[in-house]
Amino acid sequence: MNIKIIDKKITEPELREIAKDFYGEMVKGVVDIEREIIVMGGEYHMDANVILMENGSKQQDVWGFNWYFDKTGDERIEYVSLINIRPAQSNRTMEVQNVSLRNKMKAIILKYLS
Repeated sequence: MNIKIIDKKITEPELREIAKDFYGEMVKGVVDIEREIIVMGGEYHMDANVILMENGSKQQDVWGFNWYFDKTGDERIEYVSLINIRPAQSNRTMEVQNVSLRNKMKAIILKYLS
């Protein structure tokens, strides 16, 4: 399983290499909003989540997303994951509801993937 911690800009061919293991035109990712790093790859968001936890992240700072290669602009990022269901953090659905949090996620994601 090709799962990679991303802490510097990655090229689209490198990201597509990670994506080919499971979904091809989409790749699952997890972002640590405090450490400002992401992990890409895996069949489930939890696969990447575990990598971040093993590398010092805190669960309350980690949020899941999907990256679509064939979409453009804001549609490339989908803020949906089972790991995002957090009633204690006021997020009761799979989709990240807080606009401020989504904007922070987006800034970190685009720092490495655009």
